[in-house]
Amino acid sequence: MHRHGYKGRKFGRETDQRLALTRGLMCSLIKYQSITTTLARAKEIRRGTEKLITLAKKGDLASRRLAIARLNDIEVAGLLFDQIAPQIKRDSGYLRISRAGYRRGDNAEMGTISFVDEISFEAPAKKEKEAKKEVKPAKTEAKKPAAKPAKKTVKKEDK
Repeated sequence: MHRHGYKGRKFGRETDQRLALTRGLMCSLIKYQSITTTLARAKEIRRGTEKLITLAKKGDLASRRLAIARLNDIEVAGLLFDQIAPQIKRDSGYLRISRAGYRRGDNAEMGTISFVDEISFEAPAKKEKEAKKEVKPAKTEAKKPAAKPAKKTVKKEDK
């Protein structure tokens, strides 16, 4: 039997577990810009993540919905579309994989996958807090008139 026409690695897992693993790794890569995992996993998620980045560079609503469906995380997809994709200037080859030695327990070959371009972005939590601060109107208290000192009234006695 030949393996012709079969794409992708199986990782010794069933389909739903494998999809959950790759989605989680892709979300972590987008969120943290660099992750260390086994070399086989890094090579596998590079395929999916580069396709997602190309979708994000397109930037339309249909692409955004496809990315949300593939990542199962709206916040990460928003981060990809709003902050990461506009900073990437190249047409392809967005990610790099570098070898990171061997894992201590089972001697599996490790690799670090990261973006080729430097990407700067604020953490989503900070951005949300700043947005909430800007949205809230400043409290304006009605100015109360200053308390006037009591007037001393001198009663004139009737003469």
